[in-house]
Amino acid sequence: MTATANEQKPILVFDSGIGGLTVLREARVLMPERGFIYVADDAGFPYGGWEEQALRERIIGLFAKLLMEHNPEVCIIACNTAFTLAGADLRAAFPQMTFVGTVPAIKPAAERTRSGLVSVLATPGTVKRAYTRDLIQSFATQCHVRLVGSENLARMAEAYIRGDAVSDDAVRSEIDQCFVEKEGRKTDIVVLACTHYPFMANIFRRLAPWPVDWLDPAEAIARRARSLLPQAVDAIHPDNFDFAVFTSGAPDFPTRRLMQGFGLKA
Repeated sequence: MTATANEQKPILVFDSGIGGLTVLREARVLMPERGFIYVADDAGFPYGGWEEQALRERIIGLFAKLLMEHNPEVCIIACNTAFTLAGADLRAAFPQMTFVGTVPAIKPAAERTRSGLVSVLATPGTVKRAYTRDLIQSFATQCHVRLVGSENLARMAEAYIRGDAVSDDAVRSEIDQCFVEKEGRKTDIVVLACTHYPFMANIFRRLAPWPVDWLDPAEAIARRARSLLPQAVDAIHPDNFDFAVFTSGAPDFPTRRLMQGFGLKA
């Protein structure tokens, strides 16, 4: 039976800030008939400085409220740090809910690389996570994988997409370690293991010492979510969703304007 607009539940997209908009953008292309709720934990941003247990408890607590308030059909965790830390806990705490996670795209990078030199550009939390090391052990043992943890890029991406100027030198200092030369070979793929980073991909390309493939997982995440939902080809896009929720309760004007640009009420 085909779903109607009234029967549809929203898709909830969660991120620590605005990085998950890169995933929302792709999800909208694949699922134009669906309604979305975007949740930014801006009160907790950035996640990099959190102690792991405290952050895990925060995320679980937030979802207890979000699931009750919004009753989504699927939750997309559009944040590598959140999902690699708390994904298993979310699924255990809320077994009735379908969670689509975001993890570093190490497997596709290992499959595509020609030089065998791959870098993973991530937050420090994602870099140190056992989940990330397990992905390398499972899928990339034939590659040399360099993990590069950036303390500042997520903040810089937030500022950049709001229209603030970002220094080339500051960006270059965050990405320089991604580029490795070894025995005549060079890094040819950099995994963007934070959903904030694709917003700055054009800057990365311009500042890179040589061309590489900047691997953005957003489309793959959206495809995975699409595969888990029933087809609703005849459904009318619902008009009671497509809004943004900020845990601070007080997004500033540039952020509200940005959300409106992505078709979200804020």
